[in-house]
Amino acid sequence: MTKKFLTRHDLDVALALRVADQLETDILLNGRATVVVSGGRTPIGFFKQLAEQDIAWDRVSVTLADERWLDASHSDSNERLVRENLLTRCAADASFIPLKNMATSARRGQKELAGCLKQVGMFSVVVLGMGDDGHTASLFPGMANLSKGLDMGSGLDCLATSPVAAPHERMTLTLPRLLRSASVFVHLTGQSKLQMLEKVLAGRDIYEFPIRSVLQQKLTNVEIFYCD
Repeated sequence: MTKKFLTRHDLDVALALRVADQLETDILLNGRATVVVSGGRTPIGFFKQLAEQDIAWDRVSVTLADERWLDASHSDSNERLVRENLLTRCAADASFIPLKNMATSARRGQKELAGCLKQVGMFSVVVLGMGDDGHTASLFPGMANLSKGLDMGSGLDCLATSPVAAPHERMTLTLPRLLRSASVFVHLTGQSKLQMLEKVLAGRDIYEFPIRSVLQQKLTNVEIFYCD
């Protein structure tokens, strides 16, 4: 399902309300809720709208779909982006689950993070973006271990990656872990993303455009929120 909005503000508000509603539902049913968000500039307005939602944030955990293996103080850190734009106002009471730990590399930190993620259980909401190359999270076309990241039978929750088309070593959640969620939303803005989305929907090869693996699966409900 694709929902198109006239302005980015309208999209940000609608997505924030939709995510907050799902979090409230899980809090009511399970006592806690977990939201997975993505980095980049696109979600900043959404983060600020979500931070204003009056829900039981002290029962919400926030984590990331992927992270660069950098200190949280680095300007390219997704954790820094989330702390500065989402974990504020009402959402300041939420807890944060970092993907970056004290290991010297993502590869060495993968086992420790996997243990942490096993304790989280099913996610309430996953909010993903899409790059102009069709990647999502840090599942990039042409990545050496992409097949492992997209393998629904891998048993892996997270995967250390070093994409040739993007800077920094990274940690990404795998496809099966991203889909272990009550809802998945794909947040897209701009004409170039619409053109890429049309290409994505026109084919079947998930290795060409890894976002296809999310949009074409039947396990988890996916909604696309888009505006120019």
